[in-house]
Amino acid sequence: MWRSCLTVSGTVAGGYELHDPDVQLMLEVRNDNAVAFEQLVERYQARLIAVLQHLTQRRDQAEDLAQEVFLRVFRARKRYEPGAKFSTWLFTIANNVASNSRRSLARRKEVHLVGNAGDSQAVKPLDDLAVAASGLMPARQLDKREHVEIVRLAMESLPERQRMALLLAKFEQMSYADIGESMGLSVPATKSLLSRARVNLRVLLEPYLQDGSRPADDADA
Repeated sequence: MWRSCLTVSGTVAGGYELHDPDVQLMLEVRNDNAVAFEQLVERYQARLIAVLQHLTQRRDQAEDLAQEVFLRVFRARKRYEPGAKFSTWLFTIANNVASNSRRSLARRKEVHLVGNAGDSQAVKPLDDLAVAASGLMPARQLDKREHVEIVRLAMESLPERQRMALLLAKFEQMSYADIGESMGLSVPATKSLLSRARVNLRVLLEPYLQDGSRPADDADA
């Protein structure tokens, strides 16, 4: 799927080439400019790892996936045509790399779960854990660390596409159009996906809002 985003008509491409400095760098990469590629990696590596770490919950895996994303960018350089902002194109690739990784991990887990049905810790969903934990929390103003942990747990329990859309909106400040392009969705479908994600996030966080605070605001786009 990511491959289909590499080319577009020259008419559209010109606008991005003129207005997006990262597109200009990628065009230099297309011409085998190694310094330009290093600059793109420096600009986007931390941002990419942050989003992927929220998706995978593992720093080492996020770093490996980020490396795979940049490897695909480099391999695709000769086919690159700037039909979108560079960040949109990059996170289209990242979304597909992360999705492929999750499918591969799920297949491996199907094998390893055989014979482990008695392990309740392995199968207890995060939303159940969050609800159970809420009964232990006093009705008081939550501190910042509790906000972060509560939102993290709620984000982990969202469906992966809802989580990805929220992460792109929050960390990358992407528009509906850019998120939709990165995820292969129309603008109305993207708005609907983000709306469902925000509603589900608030439902998951409801047990923690006893004192009127709104930790959900930390994760809203």
